[in-house]
This record gives sequence, C-alpha cells and structure tokens, in this order.
Amino acid sequence: MNAIVQEKTAQAASILKELGVDCWLTFVRETTAGGDPVLPLIYGHDLTWQSALIITASGESTAIVGKFEAETARRTGAFQTIVSYDQSIQPHLLEVLDKFNPKRIAINYSLADVYSDGLGHGLFQVLTGFLEDTPYLDRIEPAERIISALRGRKTPSELERIKTAIQTTEEIYQHTFAAIQPGMTEIEIADLMQAQVRERGLETAWEPAHCPAVNSGPLSSAGHVGPTEIKLEPGHLLHFDFGVRQDGYCSDIQRLAYLPSSIHPEPGSELRKAFATVVTAIQRAADALKPGVPGHKIDQIARQTITDAGYEEFKHATGHQVGRQTHDGGGILGPLWDRYGDTPNWPVETGQIYTIEPSIIHPEVGVIALEEMVRVTEHGAEFLCEPQTELVILRS
Repeated sequence: MNAIVQEKTAQAASILKELGVDCWLTFVRETTAGGDPVLPLIYGHDLTWQSALIITASGESTAIVGKFEAETARRTGAFQTIVSYDQSIQPHLLEVLDKFNPKRIAINYSLADVYSDGLGHGLFQVLTGFLEDTPYLDRIEPAERIISALRGRKTPSELERIKTAIQTTEEIYQHTFAAIQPGMTEIEIADLMQAQVRERGLETAWEPAHCPAVNSGPLSSAGHVGPTEIKLEPGHLLHFDFGVRQDGYCSDIQRLAYLPSSIHPEPGSELRKAFATVVTAIQRAADALKPGVPGHKIDQIARQTITDAGYEEFKHATGHQVGRQTHDGGGILGPLWDRYGDTPNWPVETGQIYTIEPSIIHPEVGVIALEEMVRVTEHGAEFLCEPQTELVILRS
C-alpha cells in the first residue's frame, strides 16, 4: 500500500493549496483501539504513542512519532522529515508548527462526515491543551473538505483496484445466476456467493451477515438485513446487493433476476414497468452527474423519476461514494434530510466514484432495485460496470 500512501500524501498537498489551507494536522494515539479513518490513506500502519502527521500546502510533510515507530514512518516514503520522541510529543509538535507558522490549521473533526471526524473529543482536548498559550489554538478548523477530497478523488492506482473489485463482483454474479436452482433458500444462495469470495481469498465489501443481501419474492425484508429461509419459487423476483473488498478497495452492485413460472413465463407488466422506471432513474441521474453539481440535485432527479411514475419515494439516498469502504464518506447524492447533515450540499468532484441506486418496494413483487457504480469525469459520469438494463431470466 506504500505506493497509494505516497500518492495520497502528495495529493493532499495539492488539495491544501487549492483550498488555501496552510497545514493539515492528523493527531492520533493507540490506533488499534479505533484509529482515524484517514490513516490508511496517508500512513498505512497503526501508531501507538501520540503521533502527528503534518502536511503543508507547500508540499512539506513531517511525521512526529514515538522512537520505536520512526523506522516504519521512514519506510512509508511519504514523509520528508521524521521526528521521534521519548517522553512528550508537545515540544516537537510546537517546534514544527513554529517552523511553518501556518495561519490555517486543519484538524480531523466534522459535524457532517464520519470519515473526517477521526480526532475524538478526548484527543481533541489533549491537542488543544498542547496549543494553549500559542497563536495556533485560534487557527484550527475542520479538515472535512480536505479529507473528503482526498478520499473522493481517486488516484489511478485506486481506480484500478476498484475496477478489479467490480470485475470480480460481476464474475461472481454470473456464476451465481448460472448455478441457482428453484427451491434454494436465500441463505443457500448467499452461501454460494460467499463461497466464491473465500475461494478467491477475498472478503465481502461489508458485514458478511448481509453481504450479499438476497431478497426472493414480496415477503422478503429489504435493507441491510441478512438472507432468510425464504425459498426461490417460480414467479419470484430475486434481488441482490453485493460487493467485494479486493486489494483494500470495494465494489457495491445490486442486480435483479426473475424465475419464470408456468403461469408467468415472462415478467408481468407491473414488474416490467417498475424495472424500467428504476433503469430510467439511474440513467437520468448519471446524465446529470457532473462536477460542481450539488448531490441533492442528482438525488432529486432520480427521486422524481420514481414518484412521477406513481411509486412512493425511496427512503434512502440515491447514491454514495465508494472507495476503501462501501460507504466512503464525503458528499452524497441524497435529499436534504437532517440525517445527512450538510453532505447533500457538497458539490460533485472529478475523480469521485458513486453508486446510483434508486429503488421501488412493491407489495406484490418485492424489492426492485439496481445499483450501478460510476466515476465522475470532467465531462460527466462514466459507468464502471455494465449497467443492467434487462432482467436476468433464471432457469426454471
């Protein structure tokens, strides 16, 4: 991962310069107990003693770490200066800040973005205590826009890893569609997919208890919930939500399949209409997904496509960013609801990777949802997986 750490620390300096922030300070301790979410991007290892990773807009970078971790810090290749200490980090931290004399110092707290809120209240108090009686205490500000940009703007190495995870996910889907038999339970279908993940030496993209989510027919519960003993029966719509974590990066794709019956050898008109509506909502959102557009405007386009067709609006965001995590923080394609804070107002940026996942829950059909992954380019959205535009017809 050192190559990505080096790419991301270099990228961080350019983001600081772009935002007019002089210095970004990541302050951590005993990270095995719950480390800052940004640490894998800019360091790649745990840290034990109080440690400060400092990156400036001028491109200078300094790691202040305990003496027994100085060599590991050096081996990252991401920090030009390594400072080690024995008893207290405070004098070394102040010495580095005095050297740069930053007017704006970003630290890792945020009201809106969970992945920018890694400092913790107790450690925040420790840090501000170190800065007391210095001019730097009045210069601190949240680093959420720095971290959001850093996580969101994928480097070429990150993009390739995500594409690989997507390819693996599509292969597992294809194998699963070919292997499914009528009468299998949701759990058996999920086990089939998880076995393929293990055979490849990989992990599911999120908690295995509900990755994949498998919904067969109208009685299956939608959402972040595990599969059940419900059996796949002729005439059922089969919904999946699934992804893998490969080389540290994730995929997140939803798919739909139909098992014909003697009475309904073809999908019924209501299913066809709902499926087409979801496909249209995805395409319209993708067409509008351009740099600078606030996420809530993309969400409104998809949401209105669903409601204009006569369906109830879905109770989730249209899309989220994907990267090291399936829900990777930063701005979202979501409505202006309290639970999302300010993140739906954040503009879409070039290099970000989003899902687009509108849904319809039909009482007589089941979960009608698709999820595609797209990359934002200077000119608009680029699909990273082949979007599903036709129902998969399973062997009956």
